[in-house]
Amino acid sequence: MKRILFLILVVNLSLLNAMTKKTNPDLIDDWEYNSTSVMEDSSRMPNIAGSYPMTMSAPSPKAYRSPKKIGLAVGGAKDTNNFKANIDKGYLPKLDSITYEGEFYNHYFDTGLGTEECKDLFCPSYSSAKRLNSFSDEKEYFLSVGLNSGIDEGDFKRKKLNLVVVLDISGSMGSNFDEYHYDKMGNKIQNEDKSNKKKMQIANESIVAMLSHLNDDDRVGIALFDHNSYRAKPLNLVGNSDKEAIRDHILELTERGGTNWSAGYKEGLKLFDEVDLKSGYENRIIFLTDAMPNTGELGKDKLFGMAKEASAKGIHSTFIGVGVDFNNDLVEYVSKTKGANYFSVHSSKEFSKLLDKEFDYMVTPLVYDLELKLNASNYSIEAVYGSPDAKMATGEIMNVNTLFPSATDETATKGGVVLLKLKKLGEQLGEDIKLNVSYTDVNGKAFSNEQKVSFKNQSAYYDNSGIRKAILVSDYVSIMKNWLIDTRAGCNDNVKWVMEHPTAIMKRCMDYPPKHPLYPVMSTWERKSCPLKVSEGYKKLFQVFKKSYVSEMDVLNDDSLKKELGILDTLLKEKTSTITPLDKPADDWQFRN
Repeated sequence: MKRILFLILVVNLSLLNAMTKKTNPDLIDDWEYNSTSVMEDSSRMPNIAGSYPMTMSAPSPKAYRSPKKIGLAVGGAKDTNNFKANIDKGYLPKLDSITYEGEFYNHYFDTGLGTEECKDLFCPSYSSAKRLNSFSDEKEYFLSVGLNSGIDEGDFKRKKLNLVVVLDISGSMGSNFDEYHYDKMGNKIQNEDKSNKKKMQIANESIVAMLSHLNDDDRVGIALFDHNSYRAKPLNLVGNSDKEAIRDHILELTERGGTNWSAGYKEGLKLFDEVDLKSGYENRIIFLTDAMPNTGELGKDKLFGMAKEASAKGIHSTFIGVGVDFNNDLVEYVSKTKGANYFSVHSSKEFSKLLDKEFDYMVTPLVYDLELKLNASNYSIEAVYGSPDAKMATGEIMNVNTLFPSATDETATKGGVVLLKLKKLGEQLGEDIKLNVSYTDVNGKAFSNEQKVSFKNQSAYYDNSGIRKAILVSDYVSIMKNWLIDTRAGCNDNVKWVMEHPTAIMKRCMDYPPKHPLYPVMSTWERKSCPLKVSEGYKKLFQVFKKSYVSEMDVLNDDSLKKELGILDTLLKEKTSTITPLDKPADDWQFRN
């Protein structure tokens, strides 16, 4: 009898605890969005797809690792997913779907730190290399800047966060990842993910997983947009929120209506009105959309113009293209916005990994306004690979506006280098090059250091595998960019371009892209999707480059480079396109005096 009474007491106490949890007056369900609200000025009816009756469990604890340092990587574009996705589907990618920093972030690099112990927030390390370019017969000089940090991975802790999620709930979010998405001009592109889930459902689940990484002293708010905008949840402390109720509300979101990016971002900014932006919190908007913003969104009162102004006030932005990649003007604009980064995802697996496992790094800028000054009478900076602000480099100065934390393994850092190509101005040998670095931390405190480096008296060498790999990856990106410049010009404009002898192409393609003249940018350039094409000249170039690429890959013994090799193989299998010879250029000028 006593045993039965004891069991009844235990059950009653459990029920009481559950009821207390549900009715705790200190926990607030501050969800405001009403999915049944009238859609004003809508040209589309809401999708009555119903809610998603499922639960999201907290992520499993991370496996224990022995103490190691975190690394650093530049902000801006953090992948080249769209570049590969378009090639795989037979489309010609847009020019800035592949960037040096985005491609670097696909790989791990030995930063050349050596045995020196890094104890500071940022410890740059320098490696040098010389090579004779087999296509141009020019001697080339390179320096890599290793992006190291003295922060132990186990000690890394992001700042408290004022986080606003701005989510696209427009009708296109109702398509499946495993079905298709539409590019900018409405061309249907098949996707590879086989989860049979809508983009809306995957976004909802990923946001729930992401929010599980927030602490009680973080704040979170949510704004939604279709052709209008809606405040779904005000920016309040997580510890005061009824997490289960908020989770259920997110999972019940369904898609409807058109797309108004500016209205959505503006709604997200409003949520910061009631918080102190200088309270020691990181203020960040995570903006998710599956639609393709256009360059009109660069205006001051439009999406990316507002993001630029918000950054100056201390509100930073992460843009995530769900199944799309923003065009090159927008990626460059985002990349040069302080504290901003950009990702594109094309599968539920990518999305979940990005918003769950890499969340803390994604929302935590650590270093701002990095400036490197080169002091040497015999050398100047000719090109910078791996920095969004590369075009701002002068003969002596390199700038990087933001460094984010990055993952490391035992010997290398993900995306942990910036590569400089130097121009030799004199014949003096063994001259020390002084490198002065200055930067600020997230609190505005300034730091600086100076180091010296010199080139070895050898005709060709690499200090380590990191700089050798960075040079190889940069060569690959340069060639791809030049191929896109030439081929997109022929696709979108009635202009036929030359494809010279492959060694001549290679010499030009090994130049930093801004030195390669962009053909006249006609208003038609981004007006349509282009079918994948490879000219005879570029096919020969790819064949020649593949040989050297495979040779370097074997020396580096690095399987991660197989992804780029696979893309080269795909391009080599493409049907050859016809190009007008150089000595007979097409004259398509039609105006007559």
